[in-house]
Amino acid sequence: MIAAQASTSEATAHLPARPNASGTHAGIEFYRLLTGCAPAEADIGADDDFDRHVLASILAAAVMDGGALAERAGLSEQELNDLLARSFPSATVRAFAWMPRSASESDDETIMVRDLLLAQRSTEGDVGRWLAAMVARRAMEPNHLWEDLGLRDRPELSRLLTRHFAPLAVRNTGNMRWKRFFYRMLCEDDGFVMCTTPVCTQCNDFDLCFGEESGESRMAERRRDYLRGDSDRIDAARTA
Repeated sequence: MIAAQASTSEATAHLPARPNASGTHAGIEFYRLLTGCAPAEADIGADDDFDRHVLASILAAAVMDGGALAERAGLSEQELNDLLARSFPSATVRAFAWMPRSASESDDETIMVRDLLLAQRSTEGDVGRWLAAMVARRAMEPNHLWEDLGLRDRPELSRLLTRHFAPLAVRNTGNMRWKRFFYRMLCEDDGFVMCTTPVCTQCNDFDLCFGEESGESRMAERRRDYLRGDSDRIDAARTA
């Protein structure tokens, strides 16, 4: 049985901490370790396959950030242990003893987003519960939410939310950025008004809420930047 990792450094001690000569790094290799393929090759046609892709992507993004893997992913060590054992039973992940983490160690903001998601669940079982905690924790990171979840693009995030938190997702009729939308829903549910402008199109912060969220995934970007740097080093050596 797979046991949860005490920290990212222990869990990925055998993985490259930075991109190696082939352009791979800990995030991509951890995803491959869990699923047997690279993120770009994942087949997500079936819902179960999509769920495994999402869980692996979030864990891979947490690995890339360093620190305690369970905390970065938003789970207790026991929850991480259960997730690995049930969703990736064939993965050869190094085992470490886990110590239960109190839910009180999560900050209030994370708990509020998690509880919002839990209250709007549209699927049964542990996967939706795990994802509520994982999405809430990763929402505290500074990039677009789909990036900090390790997903390949924003449509994958929309599919995740529509599948597991449909009552909440359908309320985002204006395609607002998901982080902004979460906080807007929290404010409205508590009877507060988040914005002073009654119509979004008249707001000076419109682009902050509805701006473009395209681009490369974090894992693809890391690999591309490394390959570009490697090419520059080869060119420099040739002209030396």
